[in-house]
Amino acid sequence: MSEECCGPDEPRKARTIQRVELKRPHAAGDSCCAPDTARECEALAPHDDGDACCGPALPSRNSVGGEESELRPAWWRDVALLPSTLSGLFLVAGYAFEWAGVGIPALVLQWAALLAGAYTFVPGAIRRVIRGGLGVGLLMTIAAIGAVLLGHVGEAATLAFLFSLAEALEDRAMDRAKEGLRSLLSLIPDAVRVSRLAGDTTIPAADVRELDILIVGAGERVATDGVIVDGRSSLDTSAITGESIPVDVQPGDVVAAGSVNGSSTLRIEATADGRDNSLTQIVSLVEQAHARKGDRARLADRIARPLVPVVLIAAALVVVFGFVVGDPSTWIERALVVLVAASPCALAIAVPVTVISAIGSASKFGVVIKSGEAFEQLGTIRAVALDKTGTLTRNEPAVVDVLPAVGISREDLLSWAGAVEKTSSHPLAAALTAAAPRSLPATDVIEAAGHGITGRVEGRVVRVGNVRWLTPGALSAAADEMAEAGMTVVVVETDGMIAGLIGIRDELRPESAETVRLLQDAGIDVTMLTGDNERTARAIATQAGITDVRAEQLPADKASVIEALAATRPTAMVGDGINDAPALATATVGIAMGLKGSAAAIESADVAFTGNDLRLIPGALAHARRGRRIMTANILLALAIIVVLFPLALFGVLGLAGVVLVHEIAEVFVILNGVRAARRPAPLRALAATPEPARV
Repeated sequence: MSEECCGPDEPRKARTIQRVELKRPHAAGDSCCAPDTARECEALAPHDDGDACCGPALPSRNSVGGEESELRPAWWRDVALLPSTLSGLFLVAGYAFEWAGVGIPALVLQWAALLAGAYTFVPGAIRRVIRGGLGVGLLMTIAAIGAVLLGHVGEAATLAFLFSLAEALEDRAMDRAKEGLRSLLSLIPDAVRVSRLAGDTTIPAADVRELDILIVGAGERVATDGVIVDGRSSLDTSAITGESIPVDVQPGDVVAAGSVNGSSTLRIEATADGRDNSLTQIVSLVEQAHARKGDRARLADRIARPLVPVVLIAAALVVVFGFVVGDPSTWIERALVVLVAASPCALAIAVPVTVISAIGSASKFGVVIKSGEAFEQLGTIRAVALDKTGTLTRNEPAVVDVLPAVGISREDLLSWAGAVEKTSSHPLAAALTAAAPRSLPATDVIEAAGHGITGRVEGRVVRVGNVRWLTPGALSAAADEMAEAGMTVVVVETDGMIAGLIGIRDELRPESAETVRLLQDAGIDVTMLTGDNERTARAIATQAGITDVRAEQLPADKASVIEALAATRPTAMVGDGINDAPALATATVGIAMGLKGSAAAIESADVAFTGNDLRLIPGALAHARRGRRIMTANILLALAIIVVLFPLALFGVLGLAGVVLVHEIAEVFVILNGVRAARRPAPLRALAATPEPARV
């Protein structure tokens, strides 16, 4: 099982999966998995199956590209189950001979069952003791040896069989939880065609380097992140983002590793190496996630770690009591039963199996949770703050209203504005240029930062700017109406006369209002944060169904708002831009939206969505809340087993065989209950069934 509460040990069974290599080298003293999380290194210690102690260690990682990998074999072909299987068969045969009155064969078979089962945990327990560590395996070893010395070989064999079986089942549960994660790497093809000066050549996907030109044929997978330089097609990104319909792409569009190309060949310029792309980094983050334990994991550890020596002391006191009252044989036997009854097997795995199952499952529907701590905190969220631009909206401003002055045509107004804005880098310039019905040349173009732009078009002096720079005059009332409707008002002036108004708006995502409704139905308060002016912000918020609006917020202001919200209740911040990074870092849980999110936002966040559908937010929160409930139930069950079995063992109500049976059945139940956390919650099932509009 695992070593975290009791110290590392050599593995009983080597398990390897594909490795994710990140660019950032780990300096001496650096944390193993992520910055400022030194305790994560503990989780990277070798995995010991000899003690059902405190959860899994991280799997070993080998190279991306498939040189080394392992899928979980079917249970009838899993050699890890062989010792337990042999132990069970020998045990059943031994009891059959005993009931038939054939003593010697029965004893031999029971000894065989004991040795086969003990092989899985006794060597590890001995090695740990030599290094000065204590563990649950030691409790089981002492109990088995004591039972043999008292002449109860059958009960010792039963203990060994059930404990080894529980270990093997836990291993399979952990492997199953990680299987979805390992399968993500299978989305990267083994080889890829690359364009070279001498012609096209095929190379291993792991050898792809940034700026290589990849040739991706119809139906082939994209080996690494890149930008399309030639070709038009559609991409199936469902395995990466959870979006169930293909996305149309063309030159200039960004594509993610693991996407499946549609019907046309694409030429893609790689923007990441084959060993370090968005997909491999997702896998790396999820592998490392359970290293940073949440509150429940730490609670389980705090209970489990001291419990082993406490149980040993309690058993020793029971033995001493037996000598005091003059019945050492009876009380030694009870002491052995107490060792088993109070062992924290189920408690130790109550949280890790749940966390790994839930985080691994979340990665498959587009939610990357960076730590066990973040997963647990995600389940506590009672308020969500949403950035407006790029989160609630598409971050694609477009002209939505045009009001020319008397005597000016709509086409002329748009063409004049588009002409002077053609060379501008302002975010609204692209919208004006795209809306222009014809392309006109502009000369003497001068841009006034924060105000607007001036140029000469067809002999006219044209100025385009905001209402603070150019007063709308007779169109002031119309400008106010546009602003109330959530538009940014652009005023166009020609030769000193107001030529008209152009309304530009960054439209809401189609799922924004539904997402807000789902959050509110779940009892979660929703706040919108934006740097826009109050009127524009209110208009957009009204469309989305949000009443709590904080407008004209600088990055520091957003962080202050989040700090105030988080002081009263657990709060998640959802954003995608560099200006959201301080707020994401301040929130109880920071959530970075989509593959287009800035690197600063993704780095600051605790959770990252690989898709762009906002409905992932209520889905992820529901997934985390369900996982917390399962963890809580597991911890309570594990504690209840110890509390109930201890007095029954101490006063002789249950013997060794009975306690072992109840204890191991409870452990199996805890494992199976934890694996349930991998199930997709109802909001995410509904999301999969209702695809969002295709977009990149």
